[in-house]
Amino acid sequence: MEKIWQKNTGSLREVETFTVGKDRELDLLLAPYDVLGSIAHVTMLGEVGLLEAGEVVLLVQKLREIYALVAEGNFTLEEGVEDIHSQVELMLTRLLGDTGKKIHSARSRNDQVLVDLKLYLRAELEKTVGTVRSFFDLLQEKSEAYKGHLFPGYTHLQLAMPSSFGLWFGAYAESLADDCLQLRAAYALVNKNPLGSAAGYGSSFPIDRALTTRLLGFDDLNYNVVYAQMGRGKTERVVAMALAGVAETLGRLAMDACLYLNQNFDFISFPPELTTGSSIMPHKKNPDVFELIRAHCNRIKALPGEVMMMTTNLPSGYHRDLQLLKEHLFPAFKTLNECFQMAELMIRNVTVRKDILGEEKYKYLFSVEVVNRLVLSGVPFRDAYKQVGLDIESGRFAYEGELVHTHEGSIGNLCNDAIRSMMEQVLHSFPFTQVSAAEKTLLGRK
Repeated sequence: MEKIWQKNTGSLREVETFTVGKDRELDLLLAPYDVLGSIAHVTMLGEVGLLEAGEVVLLVQKLREIYALVAEGNFTLEEGVEDIHSQVELMLTRLLGDTGKKIHSARSRNDQVLVDLKLYLRAELEKTVGTVRSFFDLLQEKSEAYKGHLFPGYTHLQLAMPSSFGLWFGAYAESLADDCLQLRAAYALVNKNPLGSAAGYGSSFPIDRALTTRLLGFDDLNYNVVYAQMGRGKTERVVAMALAGVAETLGRLAMDACLYLNQNFDFISFPPELTTGSSIMPHKKNPDVFELIRAHCNRIKALPGEVMMMTTNLPSGYHRDLQLLKEHLFPAFKTLNECFQMAELMIRNVTVRKDILGEEKYKYLFSVEVVNRLVLSGVPFRDAYKQVGLDIESGRFAYEGELVHTHEGSIGNLCNDAIRSMMEQVLHSFPFTQVSAAEKTLLGRK
């Protein structure tokens, strides 16, 4: 099959196989976005007089038909076709003859790949935000349900002060709210239009880049055409860092769950069908789901480093090294989504043990409470601290009464409404509605 860049000399088969790599299978993920980018591009070509109105109508009609094939799962890359861009152009040429060949005018595969990636990443980030939101809601629900259930808090993995499951679940909810700030920053970087930068040095055609920006629902342009190409690699790294931030939160929760299920802690439990057993130890209930979530999240946390290393010392302009970024970044979205789905299944079915702090071994958790009460009665803090320390050493320490924590974010004042408001503010800042409306218009949908 002839390549769209081919002249009279072909590549050695081994070179072709090596350089294409996994692009064909990954390109199928880009198929709907390649079609959307092409619809916007040919619409713009018509507006600036590089295509006749009738040609634009035909091209848009056939591109929408190809989009429908993709949506139905009936789109494939034919044997010998190099990539998604070649396949779409080939299909149009078969249907429309020379008119189909005109869609590449004023466009390079470089900016075509860039816009496909931006549209793909934009869509995947939206899915990720939805997944995070769902888990956030569950954590807040559990925080309210278990705000009266106390359990030990730790520093250095040593007993520290009383905590509560309301505080624990709520901590991870607020962490996800901050993680969404990183996702929003990544989305802002992604949501800029590189189309029209061509091979990285612009075009002598009188194209209208502002028009394709509006048509594709982008917030703005990548103005400088050299920077538009340099943005590849940087965009993936920033997205990877946002995913790594989310993975850090989820992985840490998974580690806590592994500890708290341990018999020496025995704070939480799960139905038998959500844990696994041992081949020789009948008593085992292993937290395999959380262990695998932890491992998957650690891999995602390594992703920004992988991207940075693959782009280290690259000068400006396009380089084939960048092709490999897809192999690392694309699967991370699916993995993270699956981890959240499994974490949601587990947390939704968690059982929290009551009256944990009634056990004798946890009595020293209340030492700070006794110090604080002495201070409130007029004893200087350092004297109160020394007095309680001596009582502990001599075995005279005792604590009676209820915990009274009233300040913002404490056991008695979780501030879940404020945390929810923070999350809502971030979520409402994403221009998902604008993007959806633009894509529907391109596809001729209301």
